[in-house]
Amino acid sequence: MTNEHADRVLNPVASVAGLIGVVAAIVAGAVVWLVLTEPLTIANAVEAGEISPLVRQLAKVIYETMAGLLDYL
Repeated sequence: MTNEHADRVLNPVASVAGLIGVVAAIVAGAVVWLVLTEPLTIANAVEAGEISPLVRQLAKVIYETMAGLLDYL
């Protein structure tokens, strides 16, 4: 395997790994924000064993954050 071939193979792998890292960081930040701002929603979702309210709130937090960033830009 030549260096050029290794670079062509590793470049997309690094890009995908970076994208996964960014998405994981966004989701982790949204979860922390949700725990701090909506603890009752999380407690009710955990107690009832339903994940849909939690996912709905998480999606709302991510959407509002992205919309705010796009308004800023």
